[in-house]
Amino acid sequence: MTAACELDHLVLGAQTLEQGAAFIESLLGVQPQPGGAHVAMGTHNLLLRLGARAYLEIIAIDPAAIAPGRPRWFGLDTEHTQRQLREEPRLLTWVVRTQDIEGAVRNCPIPLGTIHRMTRGAFSWRITIPDDGALQCGGLVPTVIQWDGDAHPAEKLEERGCELLKLETFHPAAGSVAPSLAALGLERTITLAHADAIRLIATIRGPHGIRTITS
Repeated sequence: MTAACELDHLVLGAQTLEQGAAFIESLLGVQPQPGGAHVAMGTHNLLLRLGARAYLEIIAIDPAAIAPGRPRWFGLDTEHTQRQLREEPRLLTWVVRTQDIEGAVRNCPIPLGTIHRMTRGAFSWRITIPDDGALQCGGLVPTVIQWDGDAHPAEKLEERGCELLKLETFHPAAGSVAPSLAALGLERTITLAHADAIRLIATIRGPHGIRTITS
Protein backbone atom coordinates (compact mmCIF):
# COMPACT_ATOMS: atom_id res chain seq x y z
CA MET A 1 0.00 0.00 0.00
CA THR A 2 1.33 3.45 -0.94
CA ALA A 3 2.22 5.70 1.99
CA ALA A 4 0.02 8.76 2.49
CA CYS A 5 1.13 11.90 0.70
CA GLU A 6 1.92 15.14 2.53
CA LEU A 7 1.24 18.72 1.53
CA ASP A 8 4.37 20.14 -0.08
CA HIS A 9 3.48 23.51 -1.59
CA LEU A 10 0.78 25.72 -3.04
CA VAL A 11 0.94 26.98 -6.63
CA LEU A 12 -0.08 30.61 -7.19
CA GLY A 13 -0.25 31.55 -10.84
CA ALA A 14 0.61 35.06 -11.98
CA GLN A 15 0.88 36.77 -15.33
CA THR A 16 4.33 38.02 -14.28
CA LEU A 17 6.46 37.45 -11.21
CA GLU A 18 6.33 41.19 -10.50
CA GLN A 19 2.53 41.05 -10.41
CA GLY A 20 2.66 37.99 -8.15
CA ALA A 21 5.15 39.55 -5.74
CA ALA A 22 3.10 42.75 -5.45
CA PHE A 23 -0.05 40.71 -4.80
CA ILE A 24 1.56 38.72 -1.97
CA GLU A 25 3.17 41.78 -0.38
CA SER A 26 -0.15 43.62 -0.39
CA LEU A 27 -2.10 40.64 0.94
CA LEU A 28 0.28 39.13 3.49
CA GLY A 29 2.75 41.93 4.19
CA VAL A 30 5.87 40.08 3.06
CA GLN A 31 8.03 39.85 -0.04
CA PRO A 32 8.60 36.40 -1.57
CA GLN A 33 12.16 35.24 -2.20
CA PRO A 34 13.81 34.49 -5.55
CA GLY A 35 13.35 30.97 -6.84
CA GLY A 36 14.64 30.11 -10.27
CA ALA A 37 13.78 28.93 -13.77
CA HIS A 38 12.24 25.70 -15.02
CA VAL A 39 13.94 25.37 -18.40
CA ALA A 40 11.89 22.36 -19.53
CA MET A 41 8.61 24.19 -18.90
CA GLY A 42 9.53 27.77 -19.81
CA THR A 43 8.48 29.10 -16.41
CA HIS A 44 10.11 30.76 -13.41
CA ASN A 45 9.11 31.30 -9.80
CA LEU A 46 9.32 33.09 -6.47
CA LEU A 47 8.95 31.31 -3.13
CA LEU A 48 7.56 32.02 0.34
CA ARG A 49 8.05 29.72 3.32
CA LEU A 50 4.83 28.57 5.00
CA GLY A 51 6.29 26.02 7.42
CA ALA A 52 9.20 23.67 8.03
CA ARG A 53 8.58 21.76 4.81
CA ALA A 54 5.86 23.79 3.11
CA TYR A 55 5.92 26.86 0.89
CA LEU A 56 4.00 29.02 -1.56
CA GLU A 57 5.26 29.01 -5.14
CA ILE A 58 4.46 32.01 -7.32
CA ILE A 59 4.84 30.84 -10.91
CA ALA A 60 4.62 32.61 -14.26
CA ILE A 61 5.61 32.07 -17.86
CA ASP A 62 9.22 33.19 -18.29
CA PRO A 63 9.31 35.70 -21.18
CA ALA A 64 13.05 35.11 -21.62
CA ALA A 65 12.72 31.33 -21.93
CA ILE A 66 12.45 29.20 -25.03
CA ALA A 67 8.89 27.93 -25.33
CA PRO A 68 8.67 24.22 -24.51
CA GLY A 69 7.61 21.80 -27.21
CA ARG A 70 4.56 20.82 -25.16
CA PRO A 71 1.87 22.50 -23.04
CA ARG A 72 3.25 24.09 -19.87
CA TRP A 73 2.22 22.70 -16.51
CA PHE A 74 -0.57 23.99 -14.27
CA GLY A 75 -2.69 25.05 -17.24
CA LEU A 76 -0.58 28.16 -17.77
CA ASP A 77 -0.90 28.05 -21.57
CA THR A 78 -4.68 28.17 -21.67
CA GLU A 79 -6.42 31.39 -22.58
CA HIS A 80 -8.85 30.87 -19.70
CA THR A 81 -6.01 30.80 -17.16
CA GLN A 82 -4.19 33.73 -18.70
CA ARG A 83 -7.39 35.79 -18.80
CA GLN A 84 -7.90 35.13 -15.08
CA LEU A 85 -4.27 35.97 -14.27
CA ARG A 86 -4.50 39.28 -16.09
CA GLU A 87 -7.09 40.25 -13.48
CA GLU A 88 -5.02 39.08 -10.50
CA PRO A 89 -2.89 36.14 -9.36
CA ARG A 90 -4.85 33.01 -8.43
CA LEU A 91 -4.29 29.79 -6.57
CA LEU A 92 -4.01 27.22 -9.35
CA THR A 93 -3.50 23.97 -7.44
CA TRP A 94 -1.48 22.30 -4.71
CA VAL A 95 1.38 19.82 -4.73
CA VAL A 96 1.84 16.85 -2.40
CA ARG A 97 5.03 14.89 -1.83
CA THR A 98 5.52 11.18 -1.58
CA GLN A 99 8.30 8.62 -1.34
CA ASP A 100 6.55 6.43 -3.94
CA ILE A 101 5.38 8.50 -6.87
CA GLU A 102 4.84 5.46 -9.08
CA GLY A 103 2.55 3.94 -6.45
CA ALA A 104 0.62 7.19 -6.05
CA VAL A 105 0.01 7.40 -9.80
CA ARG A 106 -0.97 3.75 -9.96
CA ASN A 107 -3.44 3.95 -7.06
CA CYS A 108 -5.17 7.23 -7.89
CA PRO A 109 -8.47 6.68 -9.76
CA ILE A 110 -7.99 9.92 -11.72
CA PRO A 111 -5.03 9.89 -14.15
CA LEU A 112 -2.36 12.20 -12.71
CA GLY A 113 -0.25 12.40 -15.86
CA THR A 114 3.20 11.32 -16.90
CA ILE A 115 6.05 11.34 -14.37
CA HIS A 116 8.75 13.78 -15.47
CA ARG A 117 12.23 14.40 -14.09
CA MET A 118 12.80 18.11 -13.43
CA THR A 119 15.53 20.35 -12.03
CA ARG A 120 15.86 23.91 -10.74
CA GLY A 121 19.28 24.97 -9.53
CA ALA A 122 20.51 22.43 -6.97
CA PHE A 123 17.11 20.74 -6.63
CA SER A 124 15.89 17.78 -8.64
CA TRP A 125 12.63 15.89 -8.44
CA ARG A 126 10.05 13.78 -10.24
CA ILE A 127 6.59 15.21 -10.76
CA THR A 128 3.29 14.31 -12.41
CA ILE A 129 2.31 16.44 -15.42
CA PRO A 130 -0.68 15.64 -17.65
CA ASP A 131 0.30 15.59 -21.33
CA ASP A 132 -2.10 18.46 -22.04
CA GLY A 133 -0.82 20.45 -19.05
CA ALA A 134 -4.33 20.68 -17.60
CA LEU A 135 -5.22 20.90 -13.92
CA GLN A 136 -6.94 17.82 -12.51
CA CYS A 137 -10.51 18.51 -11.30
CA GLY A 138 -9.88 22.23 -11.62
CA GLY A 139 -6.78 21.97 -9.45
CA LEU A 140 -8.47 20.21 -6.54
CA VAL A 141 -6.69 16.89 -7.14
CA PRO A 142 -3.05 17.74 -6.49
CA THR A 143 0.11 17.32 -8.48
CA VAL A 144 2.38 14.68 -6.93
CA ILE A 145 6.11 15.23 -6.42
CA GLN A 146 9.00 13.12 -5.18
CA TRP A 147 12.13 15.04 -4.23
CA ASP A 148 15.53 13.53 -4.89
CA GLY A 149 17.45 13.32 -1.59
CA ASP A 150 16.47 14.83 1.74
CA ALA A 151 16.88 18.54 0.86
CA HIS A 152 13.68 20.56 0.59
CA PRO A 153 13.27 24.11 -0.81
CA ALA A 154 11.45 25.38 2.30
CA GLU A 155 14.53 24.65 4.42
CA LYS A 156 16.51 27.17 2.34
CA LEU A 157 13.94 29.94 2.67
CA GLU A 158 13.94 32.69 5.28
CA GLU A 159 11.27 32.60 7.98
CA ARG A 160 9.06 35.60 7.23
CA GLY A 161 6.22 34.97 9.64
CA CYS A 162 3.80 33.16 7.33
CA GLU A 163 2.01 29.89 8.10
CA LEU A 164 -0.55 27.87 6.20
CA LEU A 165 -3.50 27.32 8.55
CA LYS A 166 -5.83 25.28 6.35
CA LEU A 167 -6.63 24.30 2.79
CA GLU A 168 -10.21 23.80 1.61
CA THR A 169 -11.70 22.43 -1.60
CA PHE A 170 -15.21 22.86 -3.00
CA HIS A 171 -16.76 21.05 -5.96
CA PRO A 172 -20.29 20.66 -7.41
CA ALA A 173 -19.72 16.89 -7.47
CA ALA A 174 -17.57 16.49 -4.38
CA GLY A 175 -18.15 12.74 -4.40
CA SER A 176 -16.23 12.46 -7.67
CA VAL A 177 -13.13 14.06 -6.12
CA ALA A 178 -13.15 12.29 -2.74
CA PRO A 179 -11.85 8.89 -3.99
CA SER A 180 -8.72 10.47 -5.46
CA LEU A 181 -7.94 12.39 -2.27
CA ALA A 182 -8.51 9.21 -0.28
CA ALA A 183 -6.25 7.18 -2.57
CA LEU A 184 -3.46 9.67 -1.89
CA GLY A 185 -4.10 9.56 1.86
CA LEU A 186 -5.14 13.21 2.03
CA GLU A 187 -8.50 13.01 3.84
CA ARG A 188 -7.08 14.73 6.92
CA THR A 189 -4.92 17.19 5.04
CA ILE A 190 -7.65 19.06 3.23
CA THR A 191 -11.40 19.53 3.59
CA LEU A 192 -13.78 18.81 0.72
CA ALA A 193 -17.31 20.19 0.52
CA HIS A 194 -20.11 20.55 -2.00
CA ALA A 195 -20.51 23.97 -3.65
CA ASP A 196 -21.91 25.44 -6.85
CA ALA A 197 -18.45 26.10 -8.27
CA ILE A 198 -14.97 24.57 -8.07
CA ARG A 199 -12.85 26.48 -5.57
CA LEU A 200 -9.57 25.98 -3.74
CA ILE A 201 -9.00 28.24 -0.72
CA ALA A 202 -5.81 28.56 1.34
CA THR A 203 -5.93 30.35 4.68
CA ILE A 204 -2.57 31.85 5.65
CA ARG A 205 -1.44 33.76 8.73
CA GLY A 206 1.11 36.50 8.03
CA PRO A 207 2.22 39.94 9.22
CA HIS A 208 -1.07 41.41 7.97
CA GLY A 209 -3.11 38.85 9.92
CA ILE A 210 -5.13 35.93 8.60
CA ARG A 211 -5.83 36.13 4.89
CA THR A 212 -7.17 33.82 2.19
CA ILE A 213 -5.94 33.08 -1.32
CA THR A 214 -8.43 31.51 -3.73
CA SER A 215 -8.56 29.91 -7.12
